[in-house]
Amino acid sequence: QVQLVESGGGLVQPGGSLRLSCAASRSIFSINVMGWYRQAPGKEREWVASITNSGSTNAADSVKGRFTISRDNAKNTVYLQMISLKPEDTAVYYCNANDHGMFSWGKGTLVTVSS
Repeated sequence: QVQLVESGGGLVQPGGSLRLSCAASRSIFSINVMGWYRQAPGKEREWVASITNSGSTNAADSVKGRFTISRDNAKNTVYLQMISLKPEDTAVYYCNANDHGMFSWGKGTLVTVSS
């Protein structure tokens, strides 16, 4: 299993931007899919975006055009660039690794969008 540590969360005003980072404990070069999920208060965890080891990306309709996922294999890090943030984006954001069917999760980083 790979250990994942998220960072970059915080309080931001509506319309603002944040970049989340997910640092892995080992090389992510061979990990099939890296992704971001989020869980808002009182709601179930939902998928946000993912990126394959070949660089293909996908994102939920609710964040398409606003959130961009990327990976830096040399730094063993995955990023989530978020722009035009909305109050409904408030949640704990979790990093996920799907390594040939073995799933790992980070502990999350809180993003609060509020004026």
